[in-house]
Amino acid sequence: MSGLSRCELCGRQVAIVTKHHLIPRTRHKNKRNKKNFDRDEIHSRVLWLCSPCHKNVHAVLTEKELENTYNTVELLAEHPEISKFTDWIKTKPDGTTVRVHASKSKSQKWK
Repeated sequence: MSGLSRCELCGRQVAIVTKHHLIPRTRHKNKRNKKNFDRDEIHSRVLWLCSPCHKNVHAVLTEKELENTYNTVELLAEHPEISKFTDWIKTKPDGTTVRVHASKSKSQKWK
């Protein structure tokens, strides 16, 4: 299967993976990040995700949640909504397109 990459969340072999910053780029200059992580770690904490997984992560979690609570692949994979989606998508072939909507819990955080 040359030319394919593995999604680090669902484990599928896909043609294209995208870079997901475990500490969102918009949060890189946050004082808490500067205190808890060195600069190289902030920039190097990345995952390579298939498009559906990447879209789902950002639909479910706010950038602040990603920064503070879900900044490792293990923690991200344990989130109930992420885990449920990952279990579903991992059985689908590459090229499967999905529509994701902000989760109810994320929508309520913005109100």
